Amino acid sequence: MAHMKAVRIHAFGGPDVLQIEELSIPEPRKGEFLVKVQAAGVNPVDYKIREGKYPPVKEGDLPLIMGRDISGLIAASGSGTSDELKEGDAIYAMLAGKGGGYAEYALVAKEAARKPAAIDYVAAAATPLAGLTAWQGLFRYGKLEPGQRVLIHGGAGGVGHFAIQFAKAKGAFVITTAAKDDLDFVRSIGADEAINYKEQRFEEAVHDVDMVFDLIAGETQQRSFSVLKRGGVLVSTLTEPDQEKARAHGVRGLRYTVQENAADLDEIAQLIDDRKVKPKVGRIFTLNEAAKAQVCIAEGDIQGKVVLRISD
Repeated sequence: MAHMKAVRIHAFGGPDVLQIEELSIPEPRKGEFLVKVQAAGVNPVDYKIREGKYPPVKEGDLPLIMGRDISGLIAASGSGTSDELKEGDAIYAMLAGKGGGYAEYALVAKEAARKPAAIDYVAAAATPLAGLTAWQGLFRYGKLEPGQRVLIHGGAGGVGHFAIQFAKAKGAFVITTAAKDDLDFVRSIGADEAINYKEQRFEEAVHDVDMVFDLIAGETQQRSFSVLKRGGVLVSTLTEPDQEKARAHGVRGLRYTVQENAADLDEIAQLIDDRKVKPKVGRIFTLNEAAKAQVCIAEGDIQGKVVLRISD
């Protein structure tokens, strides 16, 4: 039986629990594709899973191959797969379930979408989870419309840099908070206004926005209610907004969890191929360096995404 290299955890803990192992290449079942993975995205949820701090992944789910983002080539297919994709096609996907991306091969099903042609596999692997998080937060939950004003907290990060570009591509006025060293970057990808959050309180500079996209939580979220118009919305990927405070300001506050969605990825791919959106890859590691990659992302201060290059 053919084997592949993969990164698994058998227990929760620090970076040292990530083990590089030789495993059997999985067989695609009905409705599944086997993908030869070219690159895998690294996300904050990965180290939270590893640490046992992500409630959907419990001890009973271990051992677990890490990773939710992949790009690669369809190597084989099970029965009943879509006619839209076939062996040899390049795809990208946010994996359904709890993991499987840090490996030379992975299984995907209806969550797979055709890879954007304008970018390489590394940039494609940087896109699905962060891109879908930004897309769904802005448009499915925030209902952002052309001409509206949005404040995006943490605009230089993995999700934030997609959110800036998506909002701008759809005709919104985009304001973002970022560190001093990231101000030029966020302006270069479409921010109309960029606020150095360490030197200026954003609520003193921003007023009457239709939406706040909160990627920071904590005190930042609490201070964000005052910048919204009545009838506006605060959308968070992290913590449930204070509903009492939301009512007092005449706004809505909601938290959501990103869902894998091939149709959304198709729309994102079109924007990338139209050169309206460009993924930013901040650091690239090998599969053997998965622990270093997770430490890097946990320490922060990365523009864009961290990616594992798995195949040359």
